[in-house]
Amino acid sequence: MFSPLPIGVMLPRDLSASDVLHFARSAEAAGAAELWVVEDLGFRGGIAQAGAVLAATTSLRVGIGILPAAVRNPVYLAMELATLAQLFPGRIDAGIGHGMPGWLRQIDAWPWRPLALLEQTLITVRRLLAGEEAGGARLDPAAVPMAPPPLLAGVRGPRSLAVAGRLADGTVLAEPVTPEYATASLAQIKARVPHRLVAYNVASVDDDERKAFAAARPALAWIGEPDWDVHVADLIFADEFRALRAVADGPEDFARQLPDAWVAELALAGTAQRVRNRLTALRNAGVTEVVLQPTPSSPFAAIDALHALA
Repeated sequence: MFSPLPIGVMLPRDLSASDVLHFARSAEAAGAAELWVVEDLGFRGGIAQAGAVLAATTSLRVGIGILPAAVRNPVYLAMELATLAQLFPGRIDAGIGHGMPGWLRQIDAWPWRPLALLEQTLITVRRLLAGEEAGGARLDPAAVPMAPPPLLAGVRGPRSLAVAGRLADGTVLAEPVTPEYATASLAQIKARVPHRLVAYNVASVDDDERKAFAAARPALAWIGEPDWDVHVADLIFADEFRALRAVADGPEDFARQLPDAWVAELALAGTAQRVRNRLTALRNAGVTEVVLQPTPSSPFAAIDALHALA
């Protein structure tokens, strides 16, 4: 596959159960470097999805993005990750983060000190996976993986990014990831050792650019919410973006009004060459791998994009 970056795909959270393993095998056959599963409230569990996908494929690397620190005891989380790492050595990446505040408050799980909890979770899980004592426990020698899986932090706030730089092997950035956002995030991460930067982005590739933009646009509806402002703060059209958000009649109306030029910046959308150029810009900004997200109209759009970029 011709690409300036390793390309992975995201397993759609609402994909029919009968299609999940077919999707994973199709991603592997299409040459995906990795597949990422998500753990959104009310959908499917991250550990269970990862185990199933790993068992159904032969070499595909699987990332879990992300596991909210507040909903699992770190010792039991380490046990789960160690098991996957032993059964499928070298094929699992563990994303750990705060989780969505609204969802966690909905189930009364938002922690009093989320940053401290994330920091302690990363420390505890890493020590346990290395066979050390932490959290009042230690993994049995038989359960310690020979190669502990990388721990990546799924975060975006400046203090959280700083924790990622100190304690994680990499950072997972939620969509949309522009070169400007990647650069700003790395400035906050300040890692002193090699640090992976995984970028999620909606993908839509078509010889007809307008069709590609139209397919990607609905997937960008929620980036108009205030929580996503950090993703667009450094873009030249940030003020216009905020103005449109302020007058739009809800997320769907906001997405409909997004100019094509903005969609081209906020998604990996357009012709194959345009998307390759965008991947090069992301690489130059410090991104180490990209994860293609499907569009609402096609759960297999990410795999279609892989084929188009081949």
